[in-house]
Amino acid sequence: MKAYKVFTVNPGSTSTKIALFEGNNCLYSENVSHDAKELEKYKTMPEQLPYRRETIMNLLNEAGITLDDVDVFVGRGGGLLAMEGGTYEVTDLILEHARTCANGVIHPAALGSQLANEFAVQYGKKAMVVNPPDVDELQDLARMTGIKGVNRIIHLHALNLKETAIRHSKNVMNRKYEECNYIVCHIGGGISVSAHREGKMVDGYDIVGGEGPMAPTRSGSVAVADLLGYIKDNNMELSDVKKLCTRTGGFVSHVGISDALELTNRAKNGDKYAEMLWNTMIYQIEKCIGSMAAVLHGKVDGILLGGGMVYNEDLVKQITDTCSFIAPVTAYPGEFEMEAMAAGAIRVLDGEEEVKVYTGKRIWDGFEWE
Repeated sequence: MKAYKVFTVNPGSTSTKIALFEGNNCLYSENVSHDAKELEKYKTMPEQLPYRRETIMNLLNEAGITLDDVDVFVGRGGGLLAMEGGTYEVTDLILEHARTCANGVIHPAALGSQLANEFAVQYGKKAMVVNPPDVDELQDLARMTGIKGVNRIIHLHALNLKETAIRHSKNVMNRKYEECNYIVCHIGGGISVSAHREGKMVDGYDIVGGEGPMAPTRSGSVAVADLLGYIKDNNMELSDVKKLCTRTGGFVSHVGISDALELTNRAKNGDKYAEMLWNTMIYQIEKCIGSMAAVLHGKVDGILLGGGMVYNEDLVKQITDTCSFIAPVTAYPGEFEMEAMAAGAIRVLDGEEEVKVYTGKRIWDGFEWE
């Protein structure tokens, strides 16, 4: 079986992660820094493309890396409308929706498919996206809320969540992902908790909208009445409330920092506020894990923990002590995002999966009676 070469691109606010794979082996990996002042010159994100591409190419040239023999280029798939999980070939429609952020979320991840396409055109190859941020595989019972016309959607770390489950199935369970049930968590700057039933992510939390546990920069779930009172007391604008969901909530709201390591160091040095904040976040994660166990009717093959904060042994121990009665807890510190993008493309090239077509229509667009 051929060891395909795959180049992956994952744009962030002031940097772009890149990696070159040959089969499962990472040949080269780098986090390409971009000058913040340079990025400020561009009025829209798509205008950053030539600068980001040039910066990446300059670094590759300095490292003596050539992309001539790359089989496929893969980028993060931000900006797209809700779709089922899988690997998608980049099309004109994907590029249009990425440029306009059709999902309404303005995030550098939308540059991923565009950068991958730039390289693909340059080298005469194909571009793909794998499990974009807007993967939606919710079961219908997870969609309705107590307000008519307001239905649930989710924004999660779908790429890392699904790849963690795929790898655990193959390497630990010796089964296919489609044959297993998991509760999968990504615990980093944002925290995702999700239920996976037989290869589908059937429930989880909208972490962009403020659901789920608090995170270093995110508020997590808060009672609506309490939030309304807070808004009134602090004369807040709607934009400020949205920032609480993803940028100024969590640790930042309480103690003005987003660094989990600094928070835990403060706790170790006797700061009771920091200690309570840290333990409360873990407690909320545990509650969310318990709710996902109910979603799966208690039939859980494993609880999988990924993300940067999983390097913290105290966090893993607390979750294991509390939740191992549900299923075995396995820690996968860090993330598999770059590996996941490469693996998804390789599964298609190897014929294990069929490449999917992005329709530009939401995978779910309301109940039949609406």
